[in-house]
Amino acid sequence: MELTVHRYQEDGAEWDAFVASCPARTNYHRYGWRKVIEKSFGHSTHYLVARNRNHEIRGVLPLAHMKSALFGNFLVSLPFFNYGGLLCAEDTAAARLLESSRDLLRKVDAGHAELRHFSASLEGFATKLHKVTMILRLEQNPDAQWQTLDAKVRNQVRKAEKNGLRSVAGHLELLDGFYRVFCRNMRDLGTPVYGKNFFRNVLETFPETTRIISIILDGKTVASGLLTWFGDTLEVPWASSIRDFRELCPNNLLYWEAIKFAIGRGAREFDFGRSTPGEGTYRFKKQWGAEPHQLYWNYLLNKDATLPELNPANPKYRLAIRIWQCLPVAVTKLLGPQIVRNIP
Repeated sequence: MELTVHRYQEDGAEWDAFVASCPARTNYHRYGWRKVIEKSFGHSTHYLVARNRNHEIRGVLPLAHMKSALFGNFLVSLPFFNYGGLLCAEDTAAARLLESSRDLLRKVDAGHAELRHFSASLEGFATKLHKVTMILRLEQNPDAQWQTLDAKVRNQVRKAEKNGLRSVAGHLELLDGFYRVFCRNMRDLGTPVYGKNFFRNVLETFPETTRIISIILDGKTVASGLLTWFGDTLEVPWASSIRDFRELCPNNLLYWEAIKFAIGRGAREFDFGRSTPGEGTYRFKKQWGAEPHQLYWNYLLNKDATLPELNPANPKYRLAIRIWQCLPVAVTKLLGPQIVRNIP
């Protein structure tokens, strides 16, 4: 069947209806994330659709164009998030969208397009397998879930409660506390911080499918996470705690409250987010019973381009990370958003 590809410029209703109909859909295929990226970072986006003769959507590919002197010129589906990539009802649509992506690469003179796939890899494409996402299957009620947890995890949650930590769930009214903790944590990790406006845009664009859960001690936020959900999966893509309070186990209480919240909403899976196998965050998520699921980052390379190495393990970034860890948090709030907007 003949298919045509064009850049989608409509209100998103038809796009989202197609996304909802596809078993391989992810949260980040939803059209609202286009607004979040453009409004928060100013990047141009190319949301491609493949249509049949009846003008029905048969495939979509959301792409963001990122270009800077420091990090290069490339397309990503999607930056800042764990998933994206092709979402198609048939192989022909995927082939046509990939063909159009190659044309776009040449048009914007980008080195590569990075397509972040969750359920399957593209055959014949350069691929990175360096990341997994950690998925926990949820029981039907919190009591049953509690019984599945490792004894050490249960003890850590109890310890947090005994130490006077309490949880609160909300929305924009918790953003300031969330952001203070997030900025401190990112500084300690040596990572440039997103601007607060990014998180505000996420919450305002998806008011019905986002929440913040914060852990409070003596009126102060010591851990906090931003939750987002779609279908039967709830995810915590951004969560932080202040290391000064680590012995009180605020992070453990935060995730337990998030898991209970997910169960209360009828979610069947809890997505802890991506990790590098064997590292600390991987082990933390594994202890909750989460299982690794391979992520496939496929690459379309333009001309003689090579695979990108925009990650903290790259030796050329190690000195920058050490310097960043020494900066005052207030300075990182000013400088971070201008840097991180170009890091996918």
